[in-house]
Amino acid sequence: MNLLLDEVARATLRLAEAGVASPRTDAEELAAFVHGVRRGELHTVADTDFDARYWECVSRREAREPLQHITGRAYFRYLELQVGPGVFVPRPETEIMVDWAIETLRAMDVADPLVVDLGAGSGAIAISIAQEVPRSRVHTVEIDPVALEWTRRNIDASGHADRVTPHRGDMRTALPELNGRVDLLISNPPYVPIREADAIPPEVRNYDPAPALWSGEDGLDMIRDLEAVGRRLLRPGGAMAVEHHDGQGIDIPWLFPEDKGWRDVLNRKDLARRDRFVVMRRADHED
Repeated sequence: MNLLLDEVARATLRLAEAGVASPRTDAEELAAFVHGVRRGELHTVADTDFDARYWECVSRREAREPLQHITGRAYFRYLELQVGPGVFVPRPETEIMVDWAIETLRAMDVADPLVVDLGAGSGAIAISIAQEVPRSRVHTVEIDPVALEWTRRNIDASGHADRVTPHRGDMRTALPELNGRVDLLISNPPYVPIREADAIPPEVRNYDPAPALWSGEDGLDMIRDLEAVGRRLLRPGGAMAVEHHDGQGIDIPWLFPEDKGWRDVLNRKDLARRDRFVVMRRADHED
């Protein structure tokens, strides 16, 4: 074992004792970041090239600073995104919802589908859709000015700035010029119940921006509002997907009733087989 791998083993133990959920992975990611190699190439780093800054990074992670804030990058589907303080770090669970959205758009008989991403944060959802549905036009909405700067930064770096347009605004009232025209509406809104604050990991509770997390006592306040937003923005037959807490799956379908023009309301599961997002479509015509 070379020096770096030995230090990674020691770092893994420290991170595990600190309660980090994936200590080995994080220890290796930090080592790769500091030494400018891939995780699978750690064994190629010569002992003389060991960088002591590695232990500075390990200490930050040990204090439960998010890995992505230390490295300044987050991976989402086929993207490497810039992230840091003030923006919600994209999660792997959301990739499943984006997969559904992309397949839904590809199945639509629409040449240039119009998409809206509400609460865009890093831009992970919007950029993924633009990249994987090449003729799509995507509008993002983000209310927080700091998070919006991360959105814009990632859009500009993506090569899709001609088809992804960022807007600052409240997702409940934004984009009135698109009323009744949107083919697909997607959102990873705030949905964490305030009553569960103490159970949230410190990486989330102390670092993700509060407006991206909390949504009332039961976590459903913003999703209740999104029901009206969907009715306003979607065209007849348009589709919608909204991520939610894994304990909210039983309640959310009732927020999109048939008598308000919603059809095919279904919960979809994440890779852990937990209810993770709800999908639905607008009726093809008003009853």
